[in-house]
Amino acid sequence: MSLRINETAPDFTAETTHGTINFHEWIGDGWAVLFSHPKNFTPVCTTELGAMAGIEGEFRKRGVKIVGISVDPVDSHAKWKNDIKVATGFDVEYPLIGDRDLKVAKLYDMLPAGAGDTSEGRTPADNATVRSVYVIGPDKKIKLILTYPMTTGRNFNEILRAIDSIQLTAKHQVATPANWKQGEDVIITAAVSNEDATQRFGSFDTVLPYLRKTKQPTA
Repeated sequence: MSLRINETAPDFTAETTHGTINFHEWIGDGWAVLFSHPKNFTPVCTTELGAMAGIEGEFRKRGVKIVGISVDPVDSHAKWKNDIKVATGFDVEYPLIGDRDLKVAKLYDMLPAGAGDTSEGRTPADNATVRSVYVIGPDKKIKLILTYPMTTGRNFNEILRAIDSIQLTAKHQVATPANWKQGEDVIITAAVSNEDATQRFGSFDTVLPYLRKTKQPTA
């Protein structure tokens, strides 16, 4: 299956470093980020897991849970967490899914159905496509998908920025322009008339007939 934005994130039950979870139940009424890794004890992923641990509080402020996944088993994750602490200085306290049978990787279209049913004997190159980030909303719909090559470490501040935009635009009829950051002007969507825009936002600037900007809503 091919996953797209606004489709329901596939549900699953899996073993993690925090015990067995049912994914949709674990998300609950909040938001979640699922980010995947092709294999334990790989250099780029080691830095990524530590970086995510270092800013976990920022995700928590936004009501977002974090869960990592690697195709290796959970007992291997426990050993990897020690290396992550040494390399980055951060303890990984969020759960890490063990996907030794590749079930979740295939469910999320990161590996083909013919990839087999075990992580045993597979190299990082075999699992190179297991490098995706999924942002999932309280409605269990996928809001964002990002996929990176193995040699490019992920920018988790960009994921936070995107979550800020997604949460803001879910609440108000606005969009965010290129390179937008919290507190900057936003775009009024085409669904809002000029009259309605005045009532909603007070004032706005018409840059082009189809591009209207206003201050970021705060309510």
